[in-house]
Amino acid sequence: MKKLLFISVFLLTTPVLFAQSAGGSGLSFLKIGSGARNIALGDNGTVFANDATAIFYSPANLSRNDNSEISFTHNEWIQGVRTEMLAAKFSLFGMKMGFGVNSTRIGEIEVRERPGDALSTFTADFIAISLGTGFKISEKVSAGVVLKYLYEGMFYEDAAGYAVDLSGRYTVNDALFLTAAIRNLGAMNELKTIATKLPTDFRVGAGYNFAMPQNKLNFSTGLEVQKFLSTDDIHINAGVEAVYDGLLAVRLGYQSLYEAKGLTTGIGIYWNSLAFDYALTPFGQDLGLGHTFSVKLGL
Repeated sequence: MKKLLFISVFLLTTPVLFAQSAGGSGLSFLKIGSGARNIALGDNGTVFANDATAIFYSPANLSRNDNSEISFTHNEWIQGVRTEMLAAKFSLFGMKMGFGVNSTRIGEIEVRERPGDALSTFTADFIAISLGTGFKISEKVSAGVVLKYLYEGMFYEDAAGYAVDLSGRYTVNDALFLTAAIRNLGAMNELKTIATKLPTDFRVGAGYNFAMPQNKLNFSTGLEVQKFLSTDDIHINAGVEAVYDGLLAVRLGYQSLYEAKGLTTGIGIYWNSLAFDYALTPFGQDLGLGHTFSVKLGL
């Protein structure tokens, strides 16, 4: 059983970590971006997540406006990894709240003891349920906190745990702002005999917005520095978005120092209170393409 479990865990984590930072942490589904817009912009979420998806990146951004909305994201990642994400933003007792569910599944993982036909297959499931709030400390400073319930189940074993995210935002002026967040501070119960280490990361970023009214264009730009605490490397996430007449958005992003990914791109279509977003993530080393689709409804 121990040998089968080791093989299963190896097959499960290798495809995801290969496109992410190597290191001593697990639960790599928490490293996959949330929301097609954010992913298309280089997974630069602390800067660009200005809607319900802020619950996954920077809860301080929930305080920016009073709008209520709900969004759904479907992510066709690599090596059979599929993720469904639900996010909601609302007000409760005068507080700006966010709620999110991240459900990731990897199917048809083969169980083997020796070369030849697989003995059987199984599915691995990962879930994160988030609840948080963002609030203004002053006109320029906002902060936020998220509490998470985490679950992982594979083969005949499962484990649960809890984590917290903290973030802040400083508005310099109408065009420029600064952000910071630390995510996945917490712990898991033991999965059979070993507790999975969470992929805690720290991000600082800056965003700058400007317009060209004569051309009906609005631009959003952002740069973010990301550090996973269990690794030595530092990633730079950058993105730029151009929106024409409030109807069509074109996006381009870049993530540095990953073995198998770099450029990202995508589009967005806005129609009244609806928004449709798509992101394309090309992977190197013959890993294929990642496709992310999101739909958002303002309430």
